[in-house]
Amino acid sequence: MNDLGRLEDLPQDYRDALARQNLVPLWPGLRAVMPPQVPTRHTRPTHWAYQALRPLLLQAGELTPIEKAERRVLVLANPGHGLEKMQASAAIYLGMQLLMPGEWAPSHRHTPNAVRMVVEGEGSWTTVDGEKCPMSRGDLILTPTGLWHEHGHDGDQPVIWLDVLDLPLAYYLETSYHINGSRQAQREGHGDRAYARGGVVPSPLFERSGKRYPMLRYPWADTRAALETLAQDRPALEAVQVTYVNPETGEDAENILGFHALMLRPGQTLRLPARSPASVYHLIEGAVEASIADTGFTLAPGDTCCAPGYTGVTLRNRQPDTPSFVFVADESPLHRKLGLYEDRG
Repeated sequence: MNDLGRLEDLPQDYRDALARQNLVPLWPGLRAVMPPQVPTRHTRPTHWAYQALRPLLLQAGELTPIEKAERRVLVLANPGHGLEKMQASAAIYLGMQLLMPGEWAPSHRHTPNAVRMVVEGEGSWTTVDGEKCPMSRGDLILTPTGLWHEHGHDGDQPVIWLDVLDLPLAYYLETSYHINGSRQAQREGHGDRAYARGGVVPSPLFERSGKRYPMLRYPWADTRAALETLAQDRPALEAVQVTYVNPETGEDAENILGFHALMLRPGQTLRLPARSPASVYHLIEGAVEASIADTGFTLAPGDTCCAPGYTGVTLRNRQPDTPSFVFVADESPLHRKLGLYEDRG
């Protein structure tokens, strides 16, 4: 069944006639696009060490003023897709962004969804749809599709964060574009406090926010506390993980990519099943060893690695006495919407 005809088996004049009509025979390339059992994957296990890229990012701050960069970012590109594609996986873009004291990254909006995971520094903020969101290490800030957003920095040290976007998908669909805007009038946001308690949301008997994204900032202090409490209350739980969700609906925080925080108990080794979506692991705190297929990486705080789909991942906390905390981004919401999600155990 797999012994299909080759393109070279067809006469050259026939192949030329097909090409003149913009036609391609399916059978020679059928197994390349629909292989047996496991899909073709360009995403490779890849590791980006923060201490290696940080000096290069700071150097970019010296070489290129924010006025010329608009967004000063080093893209974490997966070599399996080609560095020029600027992809970490089929649907995930990653970038490390730098903002220096006193700088302002101007307001714009775009079709790809984005989130910011703060890696280092204090004093910066992101304004999203007019709401001022302070940025501290480990905080997750949403900048969803179509919402105006800008970044500013009132502190005295560099601030660096990890950008996660569904840009590759939007680009593939030929729907990726941006629009520049003027500086936003800021208002103080309280979404992170209004939804700060699990199990409590605005009642349908009263008016809800009416916003697609009622909560834009997910403080790390709250997420870390939730993980620690979960671990304490359920000592037999193997995977201590929480998912960032829309607090009014319980749906994923954004509609294409999924975002999670994972706690590894002291000395724990956690084996994650092979699933269809690709995934990204970013270490917030601790020391972790990641094994992806036959490839191993040692992660320090700020490090990021990527795993292709249909591949098992093992994470080991290298700290025997203290937990480690990992931010996870994956393509699972997209796969579920498309009816493609698989968990192969």
